[in-house]
Formats: sequence, C-alpha cells, structure tokens
Amino acid sequence: MAVSNAVGGSGGRGTNAAPWRNWAGNVTARPARSVTPASTEELAAAVRAAAADGLTVKAAGTGHSFTPAAATDGLLIRPERLTGVRAVDRAAGTVTVAAGTPLKHLNHTLAAHGLSLTNMGDIMEQTVSGAAATGTHGTGRDSASIAAQITALELVTADGSVLTCSAGENPEVFAAARLGLGALGVVSELTFAVEPEFLLTAREEPMAFDEVTDRFDELVAENEHFEFYWFPHTGSCNTKRNNRSQGPAAPPGRVSGWVEDELLSNGVFQLACTVGRAVPAAIPGIAKVSSRALSARTYTDIPYKVFTSPRRVRFVEMEYALPRAAAVAALGELKALVERSDFKVSFPVEVRTAPADDLPLSTASGRDTAYLAVHMYRGTPYEAYFAAVERIMTAHDGRPHWGKLHTRDAAYLADAYPRFGEFTAVRDQLDPDRRFANAYLRRVLGD
Repeated sequence: MAVSNAVGGSGGRGTNAAPWRNWAGNVTARPARSVTPASTEELAAAVRAAAADGLTVKAAGTGHSFTPAAATDGLLIRPERLTGVRAVDRAAGTVTVAAGTPLKHLNHTLAAHGLSLTNMGDIMEQTVSGAAATGTHGTGRDSASIAAQITALELVTADGSVLTCSAGENPEVFAAARLGLGALGVVSELTFAVEPEFLLTAREEPMAFDEVTDRFDELVAENEHFEFYWFPHTGSCNTKRNNRSQGPAAPPGRVSGWVEDELLSNGVFQLACTVGRAVPAAIPGIAKVSSRALSARTYTDIPYKVFTSPRRVRFVEMEYALPRAAAVAALGELKALVERSDFKVSFPVEVRTAPADDLPLSTASGRDTAYLAVHMYRGTPYEAYFAAVERIMTAHDGRPHWGKLHTRDAAYLADAYPRFGEFTAVRDQLDPDRRFANAYLRRVLGD
C-alpha cells in the first residue's frame, strides 16, 4: 500500500498530567504527561517526542465513551485547543474542522452558514474525532453514522508524519481511519459532507410494546428516522419519527419544551433514578409512572435541534448492533429476561436503525442494522444485567458499540466483521510498534 503526502511539524505544549476520567466516571487514566496542541504541527511534534521517550500515545475527546478507549499511561493528547472550523466549501458541500471541535460547535457554525450534517446522534457534547472514531450514530433509514459522512481526514501517524486521506488519496488508510478507534494514529482534521439546512418534523408518541414491535418494519420503512424507547417493567414505549418538512418551523414552546426536555427527561428522571438506586424495589412502580409522563407532541425545527437533546443524568451503557431482521426477536428476549429476573432497570431500552455502510469497523458494515442499547444509572450495579443482555445480543450475531461497555475480544470481533483483517493490516503498516495501543485495543484488535 502506497502512502503519500507525509509532512512534519514542530511545537506543542506539555504539562504534568493529572488523572483523566470519563464522563460516566467508570474509567480513570493516569498518563505520564499530557499535551494540548493547537495545530497539526504541534500535535505531530508531540507524537515524535513521545516516540523518542518510548511513550504510548492516546487522544482523549470529552470522555463520552464508556470503554477505556482513550486511556493511557503514556502521553495523553487533550482536545481543548485543537478546535475550530477551518474551511466551509459550499460548492463542494463540505466543511473541514479541527479534530477536537465539539459537535455542538460544529452544529452551531453550520447553522450560521445555513448548512447541516445529514444525520447525527442524540447528544452533541463529543468532539468530532471522538464521535467518528468510536462509531457514534443516530437513527436513519437511509443516512448513516458520523464517520460515514467523512470525505477526507488528516492523520498524524506513529513517526509524526501527517497523512492526508480521502477516497482518492491514501484510500486504504481513509477507508479504515474514518472509524479508526484511535488505533492508526491521531486524527488532526476531518472534512464532512454537508448539505443546505433543512427542517425536520418530529412526531413523538407513546405506543404499546406489542404495537411498536408488530409494526417495526413498517415504521422503519415509512420514516426517514425512526427510534423508540421501551420502559422495562412495563408494556409501554415512546416512539419518535423524524421526517423532512417544507415548514414552516414550529419549535416546541419555551415552557413546554423545558417541561419535556429538562424537567421530565432530566430533573424528574434524575430524582427517579436516585430513588431507584436507594430503593431498587421501587423501580418497577417508578417505571410505570415514567412511561406515562411523556405525552405526544409534534414540532418542526432545524436538524440539530430535533436530532439532539440534553442528557444530564449520568449512566453507563452497553449497545449492540444486530442484523435488522433480528431486532424484534432480540428485544422480545430482553423483555422476557427482565420479567423473569430480579433485575431492576430504571433506564429505558433504546432501539435505533442504520443502513449498511462500507466502513470496515462500522457496526453497520455490510448489513442493515438495528441497535439495542441498555443503560443503568451511574453507581448502580450493572454487571449481571449487562452480561445477561450481552448473551442475547451475541446469540443474534451482535456487534458491540466500540465506545460502550462489552466483553468481546479480537477473536469474536474478527468473525463478526468480514473486513476486520483489512483494518488490522492497515494498523500493522501504520503502527507496527503499537505506539497507539492500550489495553482496550489489545483486547478488541489483538496485539
């Protein structure tokens, strides 16, 4: 494989490193040192210095992964200064951003230019590179993950070289690095496909579990973006259908939006989870009340205001990607598991979809996909519940989300991903000495 356009750089700002913790608080790392580069050149210089000192290197985003994907005892690259929109090309339909740019900043900037990503996840606190590297996704009949919307990237490799990658330049690296787990190098810049800003009409509606599962294929086919939440210990779900609209915009009212998105979804839910953690026996009763609290509503707004919502209640999460045809059966088995067990689950189970894509390590690689995500309130024992759910998911050829809790290893994942060997071959070329390895990558990719 030929690799072109390698350049060097200098600079950087290093510090004595304090412990690093992720958002959920379940991962702590103690790097030997950290650096906050403000440019690709400073980043490349930091990688070269780490190599000279024999340190491994990992880049951290905002810590929204539940796995130790960014943990290191070597050099930790912090994203705070590697931010900003570097170019907006309306003619090409692209925007280029520094890797540490938060999705929130990207979305706000795009909106100011009358542009938007086609699809996105349900929170926007992550950095663009962290979201892409771990396979962050929303839900979509035809539109795929954050990583699938990347058209070019810049990658700092193990020797401090900088590769520019696209479908036409270093295409094998590009194919792997769009969703690279931080295993191939440190991404310094990303270019995304964007389109003129559009309006989405969101229709949120309670629906019985049996109805939503009976109609699942229909609801996915009829809506551009469909998802639903099932409330364990109940037969109730909340559905959300997002479709493009000619307008006019009709956002939620200030008071009603605050009631739904802040008071109920965060404030009251936080209280309910706190009570449930203290008194687990109360959780089924709380779930029945919670499932009835959210009412039907319809509103129309620009994409990021419909796709995303605040998530202030902290939790741990496991999510599996299944062949779409297996989703209803797996969810039925999950419901039966909760009903026959002593598990007390205060968080709803989230179900989303994605079309097949062509990224080697995408959870939707090569197959139409449904995602089943389970959560537990932070500080609540989750291991037994997640282990039982994982057995169901792996029985249906599930692929775990790279940034969420799971116990799978390289042997399992090599079977789950037909192009796994393609990715590891690129890794072997770019990082033969495993400058960017850590314990998590050794488990999921092998040594």
